[in-house]
Amino acid sequence: MTQPSDDIIAQAILDLAHRRGVGKTFCPSDIARNLVQDWRPLMTTVRSVAGRLVLEGRIEATQKGLPVDPESATGPIRLGLPRG
Repeated sequence: MTQPSDDIIAQAILDLAHRRGVGKTFCPSDIARNLVQDWRPLMTTVRSVAGRLVLEGRIEATQKGLPVDPESATGPIRLGLPRG
């Protein structure tokens, strides 16, 4: 199976963020799991696309409640709509 395009991943991130609403977050693995069965190899790409969306101001990425860069952060992060 081929990997989804960055545009498909970005749309999936934005769709879930908008469905959850401001103040509600999700794990990047939720996106990968919804797109492909073997989701773990997709995680680097999901974080990369999330990083682009963060730079564009369309979403925010946090770790323990603090803003982080999804590409360089280690450990679990959360994604969601910007709060402010």
